[in-house]
Amino acid sequence: MSTVYVKGFLQDVPIFFLFLLCHIIGLCYLCSIMIDRPTVDRIMNASNIVEVVSDFVSLRKTGTSYKGLCPFHDDRTPSFSVSPVKGVYKCFSCGAAGNAVKFIMEHEQMTYPEALKWLANKYHIEVHERELTNEEKQQENERESMFLVNEWAAKYFNDILHNDVDGMAIGMQYFRSRGFRDDIIRKFQLGFCLSSRHAFADVALKAGFQRDFLIKTGLCFERENGELIDRFNGRVMFPWVGVSGKVTAFGGRLLDSRTKGVSQKYVNSPDSVIYHKERELYGIFQAKKAIAKHDLVYMVEGYTDVVSMHQCGIENVVANSGTALSVHQIRLLHRFTPNIVLLYDGDEAGQHAALRGTDMLLAESMNVKVLLLPDGKDPDEFARSYSAEDFRKYIEDNQTDFIVFKINVLLKGVTDPIKRSEAVGSIVQSISVIKDPILRDTYIRECANRTGVSERTLMEQMNRNIYSNREQQTREQQQHRAAVMEEQREDAMAIASKPTTSKVEQMLIQAVVKDGEKVIFRDVKDENSGQTYNLTVAQYIAYDLGSDNLGFSNELYTKILQEAVEQCSNEGFKAEDYFTQHADIEISSVAVRLSVDRFQLAESLQVKETEQTLRDRVIHLVADLRLEYVSSRLKELNARLKQVKDPKEMQEIIEEIMKIQSLRSSLAKKTGSNILA
Repeated sequence: MSTVYVKGFLQDVPIFFLFLLCHIIGLCYLCSIMIDRPTVDRIMNASNIVEVVSDFVSLRKTGTSYKGLCPFHDDRTPSFSVSPVKGVYKCFSCGAAGNAVKFIMEHEQMTYPEALKWLANKYHIEVHERELTNEEKQQENERESMFLVNEWAAKYFNDILHNDVDGMAIGMQYFRSRGFRDDIIRKFQLGFCLSSRHAFADVALKAGFQRDFLIKTGLCFERENGELIDRFNGRVMFPWVGVSGKVTAFGGRLLDSRTKGVSQKYVNSPDSVIYHKERELYGIFQAKKAIAKHDLVYMVEGYTDVVSMHQCGIENVVANSGTALSVHQIRLLHRFTPNIVLLYDGDEAGQHAALRGTDMLLAESMNVKVLLLPDGKDPDEFARSYSAEDFRKYIEDNQTDFIVFKINVLLKGVTDPIKRSEAVGSIVQSISVIKDPILRDTYIRECANRTGVSERTLMEQMNRNIYSNREQQTREQQQHRAAVMEEQREDAMAIASKPTTSKVEQMLIQAVVKDGEKVIFRDVKDENSGQTYNLTVAQYIAYDLGSDNLGFSNELYTKILQEAVEQCSNEGFKAEDYFTQHADIEISSVAVRLSVDRFQLAESLQVKETEQTLRDRVIHLVADLRLEYVSSRLKELNARLKQVKDPKEMQEIIEEIMKIQSLRSSLAKKTGSNILA
């Protein structure tokens, strides 16, 4: 039995909630994921949805809920809602919904067991797993295997740095020369890869890691003769840690005389299943809480800039490691804050780095400031010269709005009319991508004052740019829509054969999820035994439909109804809590979508539903479902009648049609529907 030790634990969870969770996992399912049942109960019980989501999304309290930008689509206005009372999240734009486990699964692209382990790690819960068989080891997910390799490699490089002679003499000496303290080295899991071209590969293979995964993660590469070579030999190591805390890749820096004349001092892991450089930001895991706290992020270029600023006491900082900013990286930051300061060297390369990301940041509704450091210093050197308080004050006093920065850079010393016109055109183009019209007009006035070009001329050019940008976006949207339609057309045949869920079925199962435990019939007498009993919403629906062998076309709805009926006999059962926190991710997602309303009236304005009104509503919905069923059956019989030639069979069909028509008319009267013959 292997054991994983983790940290933290949530207190003050309602007792009935723990009781309900004990019933949501089947033993067979638990065995298949190799985590024992009590452990899953503790994980589900401890998971605080606000705390979990806040690790990835900047949330702000609004009433009893929290709101933020949805991480599952390009959200420009907060449509993502988190309910701490219900323990669920829901996006009212793209429809994403679920509990804490579902959020981690979707956001981090994890399997159900992986998400449980992630939550266990967050809440200091000891996870017990049974030993894997050889067959199960072979079936391990490729992503998980690659993460395991990287995690082991990070510990290996760190161990070499602290305990190997060369690691201490070469790697640690480099970090000491940069002034890095031991706590900062541990915080960023810094390490050293030995100079031998096979040292890491040999140890990894002996530890049982497959050659294939050493290559796929980029830790090693294979020569034509089959020789396995360490990619990072002789380099100090900077692990890339993703938002969730998993090691996704590595960066390695040359230290000795080999750096002379070498254009590429740093080498990064190649793109892989678990790492795409344009989607990652160095230091995001260590910075995310500070970014949300300060509602601001500093963007720097290099690894050591990030590490030094943390050591200085400034933690809301990330690096894009010299590559152009991507939309993915910007949207990742926007989850935590809309405010960014580009903090680069004051040389020409720093100016270029600041300029190339500006338009994309503005288009994604980020508030952009720029600070180029003086005297040829980079953020690393600057951080070592200032305290956190002094550094922050320096940034605050010297940062420049992007429009002022761009004007100063592009127009400095430019006298040629054509070049000046091009520079002003570039500035106006940057203003054009801003979505806020008031902010655009403000910048146009500022640009006119600083360039001497009339505000009217600048405004006309900006409007032309906006029109051109919209045309381009429209073309791209049309191309995307055409591609989506083609995919939908290809999938149409497969989808058409599956039964569809009607609106009535959805409303009926919604009643089960939200009110399934509520009694709507009291003291009902059993004709056989003479005993009286009460009927809940779930029990009545199951009894009424079951009396005629009717049910839902959606198997998931059928499962929800069955579980609700089973749980109604348990004291303290509350359907909404039970299903929104269900271990079956499909069930919990459906329950969240059905139970969370976008707009909620204040409690004083809400109309309380009585037992009588709830009973009437459920009875009406059941009758509506019956009406749907008989109408569907009538269509089937009419279609069959057109194909049948045997007189006897034809007569039987006609008789059944007449009976169903009579039944349909009766149901129509009960529901108040208009039926045309």
